Amino acid sequence: MPRQPRYVIPGVPQHVIQRGNNRGRIFFEDQDYRCFLKWLKAAAEKHRCQIHAYALMTNHVHLLVTPDIEYGLSKAMQSLGVRYVQYFNKKYERTGTLWEGKHKATLVESDRYLFACYRYIEMNPVRAGMVNHPGDYSWSSYRCHAVGTANPLITDHSLFLDLGDTEEVRQKRYLCMFEEDLNPKTLQSIRDATNKSWILGGESFKRRMEAVVKRRVEPAPRGGARHFKRINRDGPF
Repeated sequence: MPRQPRYVIPGVPQHVIQRGNNRGRIFFEDQDYRCFLKWLKAAAEKHRCQIHAYALMTNHVHLLVTPDIEYGLSKAMQSLGVRYVQYFNKKYERTGTLWEGKHKATLVESDRYLFACYRYIEMNPVRAGMVNHPGDYSWSSYRCHAVGTANPLITDHSLFLDLGDTEEVRQKRYLCMFEEDLNPKTLQSIRDATNKSWILGGESFKRRMEAVVKRRVEPAPRGGARHFKRINRDGPF
């Protein structure tokens, strides 16, 4: 079954994944990570996207992004991708594509799943067995949120700011979220929604988003009606 087309609603966060072609490496040296982050910041600023969290793995990237304009995310990812591939191919004397197609993304219901996505993204290096603690990994936003390490790429989401009146209080409450692992059901929900371009949220949020994008936003129930009339299927969503 082909993957659903991505949809973007300005002001609604998205969990984004960009993978290397055939799961191949996209970073080898520290300079690679630094260049990617530098160009991500430039692309986000130019195309009006707020970066809330990230983790750069060896062969893929996780981002939590809120686009302020309709085509901001797609343009930012496109310009970043092209620029980084040019750098990567020249440095490593290679040709051809670096990415496994276009990025994957899902709309995220802030109140219900935003912090689950923060934790999912920043715990990726731990789940992958690369480090024992998220603070030990250099190429994620964890240190920014948990200990206040300056990071000019990050724009705090309003719900993160609501954690407390001071930076110290916010960091303390954020750290508390990492005392327990995400439950397996939440982990699978995040993975399924992002990889299949479904909505990550509760029923009310899904119905509101479905009314906006004019198509089904979750798998049809088993044995139920699978046909859903699509309107403006060639439109921006």
